Amino acid sequence: MREELSVFIPEQSDADPVRRAQIQMKRPQAKRFYTDVTVEPEGEAFAVKLDGRAVKTPGKNLLALPTRAAGEFVAAEWRAQGTTIDPESMPATRIANTAIDAVADQAEAVFEDIVRYSGSDLLCYRADGPQELVERQHERWDPVLSWLAANHSARFILIEGVIHQEQPEESVAAFAKALEAERSPLALSCLHVMTTLTGSAMLTLALRDRHLTLDQVWALAHLDEDWTDEHWGVDLEAQARRAKRFTEMAAAAALLEALRVTD
Repeated sequence: MREELSVFIPEQSDADPVRRAQIQMKRPQAKRFYTDVTVEPEGEAFAVKLDGRAVKTPGKNLLALPTRAAGEFVAAEWRAQGTTIDPESMPATRIANTAIDAVADQAEAVFEDIVRYSGSDLLCYRADGPQELVERQHERWDPVLSWLAANHSARFILIEGVIHQEQPEESVAAFAKALEAERSPLALSCLHVMTTLTGSAMLTLALRDRHLTLDQVWALAHLDEDWTDEHWGVDLEAQARRAKRFTEMAAAAALLEALRVTD
């Protein structure tokens, strides 16, 4: 009989990463109780095991990943723990837990939510001033829209200001077609994390297609914020929140890439 270990890694307690870290700090952290972390075949997946015992998600499901590379990426977070287990330092494990416990049962809804982002995407909503910001948005965001049109036949209209306007149905449908290959719970979980963190399904797709790097996508997603910092100074609290979000973004991107690595 397979021996299983139920390990509770709390899900995100607050949308704000800094606030989440503060909440986690107030909770007593579990002491590290294991020595070895391995990744072993489990059916068609790869399970993370602690001292040979299978790990369970908060939903009491087996913590198993579709590829060995993805399993090893999650396992690395467990290996990196010190004398206590710090859930805040385990973003890949949280994403995997979410994929297994939640996304697996509502994959279609998650897919549609990502597609819905494209209809009100960050890259389509443009400032009406100052002129320097307007020009910067055109210079750096327009090439992404051109790439999307040329490679996925998805042509979106630009909107000045913040009032919502509907995008052409055929454009959203073309975007959905471009995303169609990503139907596994873990892939959708990764893509949804990246989309919500950037506010742009288009940038997420560009990263998925390796058209842009992680750093390029992150910079484009924060173009307006960087412009404000240049002119009004850096908000240290906002900077700390951004660094926390980037950690989650990087974990999601790495997990998505690990899904492409097959033995």
